[in-house]
Amino acid sequence: MPRDYDLLGPDAQSAVAKGLVTEDWYRTPIDRKVMKALMKRADQPAIRDTGVLFGLMAVFAATAIALMPSWWSAPFWLAYGVLYGSAMDSRWHECGHGSAFKTRWMNMVVYQVACFCMVRDPSCWKFGHARHHSDTVIVGRDPEVAIMRPVDMLKMAANLVGILDVIDGVKRMIRHAAGHILPDEADYVAESFHAKTIRTARIWLAIYAATIAAALVFQSWIPVLLIGLPRLYGCWHMVLCGWLQHGGLADNVLDHRMNSRTVYMNPVSRFIYWNMNYHVEHHMFPLVPYYKLPELHEICRHDFPAPNTSFLDGYAQMLPALWRQRKDPDFYLRRPLPETANPYHEGPAAKAA
Repeated sequence: MPRDYDLLGPDAQSAVAKGLVTEDWYRTPIDRKVMKALMKRADQPAIRDTGVLFGLMAVFAATAIALMPSWWSAPFWLAYGVLYGSAMDSRWHECGHGSAFKTRWMNMVVYQVACFCMVRDPSCWKFGHARHHSDTVIVGRDPEVAIMRPVDMLKMAANLVGILDVIDGVKRMIRHAAGHILPDEADYVAESFHAKTIRTARIWLAIYAATIAAALVFQSWIPVLLIGLPRLYGCWHMVLCGWLQHGGLADNVLDHRMNSRTVYMNPVSRFIYWNMNYHVEHHMFPLVPYYKLPELHEICRHDFPAPNTSFLDGYAQMLPALWRQRKDPDFYLRRPLPETANPYHEGPAAKAA
């Protein structure tokens, strides 16, 4: 049956009544000393990766500007856009968890920059992402469900260039700047952060207004190609990775092995995505830093469904399920566990096709 993903709707109340809003999630048993070592943070890996990211962005942008107005600038703008509109998503994510750097202020600086690039209010999205982890793909509770059922393929296609997400982000930013917190945000954002959200929106609007003014004054696309537009034309990598996280899998269950997917990816995608392709591992143990997720994967793989071997393998598994979910929202993929695994912890009974 169709789902109501509204955080204030009937399915949200139903999730509570069914016992789905709980801390009783399955976690693969890991020795305490091993887990403590995995959770140990360091600054160096994230400093290195952040330096590479911003260095590449500067090189790509400078090269593109030098080649303007020639079409030879286009590949460099596209590369810059992917780092702005996709890599910043994973930086927002990891620094929001506070697990990328050991030093707190480093996480906060990168988090603020990434939030601006992605048009995501730092406070609202931090609280919203916490809810995504506590109630992962619980209908009516999770504010970050990327593919809602029944699946709408047109909406999915529109988000390949960020249209719906950016429209929603800009609308929220304007409402915040006017002094309003939306009802769904009030459901999970502490009231003490409302004033901060309003102040941030006003600063961001001023930056965007200055960018547009500079483009008009200088009669040049360069200001908006540097700030704003890359969120649209560069988000496709983020979206393709994001769909693989939970697409076609179960909702309303209490086992991340059922609702999340691990996919092996090439080194470039792993850098852009900051190892979030190890997504079952991340959801099960969200405080493990991104650079230790491959190690965590090796420790847990005996207890997990087989990972997808590539982007193509992941989409070959997921797309037929999404196509069926257009008309059968109750359908989901139930992937077999190895003989060495503990049984699935499903919580309330779920229908599997």
